[in-house]
Amino acid sequence: MKILITGGAGYIGSILANDLLNSGNQVTIVDTFSYNENSLSYICTNKKLKIIKCDFRDISSYREDLNSSDLIIPLAGLVGAPMCKKYPHEAKSVNLDGQIKILNEISEQQIVLMPTTNSAYGTKKGEVCDEESQLNPISVYAKHKVQVENELMQKNNRVSFRLATVFGMSPRMRLDLLVNDFVFRAVNEKFIVLFEHKFNRNYIHVRDVSNAFLFGIKNFEKVKNNIFNVGLSDANLNKLQLCEKIREFVDFKIIIDEIEKDPDQRNYIVSNEKIEKIGFKPNYSLDNGIEELLKGYKGFKFRHFSNV
Repeated sequence: MKILITGGAGYIGSILANDLLNSGNQVTIVDTFSYNENSLSYICTNKKLKIIKCDFRDISSYREDLNSSDLIIPLAGLVGAPMCKKYPHEAKSVNLDGQIKILNEISEQQIVLMPTTNSAYGTKKGEVCDEESQLNPISVYAKHKVQVENELMQKNNRVSFRLATVFGMSPRMRLDLLVNDFVFRAVNEKFIVLFEHKFNRNYIHVRDVSNAFLFGIKNFEKVKNNIFNVGLSDANLNKLQLCEKIREFVDFKIIIDEIEKDPDQRNYIVSNEKIEKIGFKPNYSLDNGIEELLKGYKGFKFRHFSNV
């Protein structure tokens, strides 16, 4: 297939691009490289890779590639609640208006596999959320994702993957994701302060996110025009449980703050049964991710691998 990925040099894209190339596809990456990353350097030798350096909102810079692609994976975005809070106008332009602009540009014969977020469930206080659960997005980031998903699912040949909180090592690393952040703090600061330690969240390894996209391509007739939660079913953990899991691998102090509020009020348990029933199975456990993060962090001295 001819596949176009916006934001393909990012945390997920720099792994997914390689996996798609290894599956024999032609891959076009559209990215601004705004973090000065060299995350695609290791696959530049592949003749089926094309890189276009531009802002994905400027469709005129890559319209021919966009319109001729069989499949579009829109990864570009200002990702995460802190980033969107810091740059609210840019967040709307990138995460909402820009995504809808792409959806309106392409035909319904072209396939779109879009990452959304299970942060759209908001605060559920123990309720298990499946794809039919009422959405309650709290952050601007989640609200934009919900709006884009609504637009996405009005057309044919579309799939939305509601991703759990992603973790693991990547060529374009991010330390501002919860598991990645907690392991980094445990190793380098030797303590973690927890606000609202009983808040639950679901998790998924970055390579299993890539595997979910590969699964969607291979099994498109089974997944098309559907929404799927994508996470580890055995990793619906609250923040204290996550810290206790990390402490199985590295010694550090857990400090529970009963007074301060966490700016991120997400609190939900997620069912991934729908995608599991049609055959998707994650390959990487939370333990696998913690072990690889500990290995990778031996060379990380500063906290600049993040979106904010």
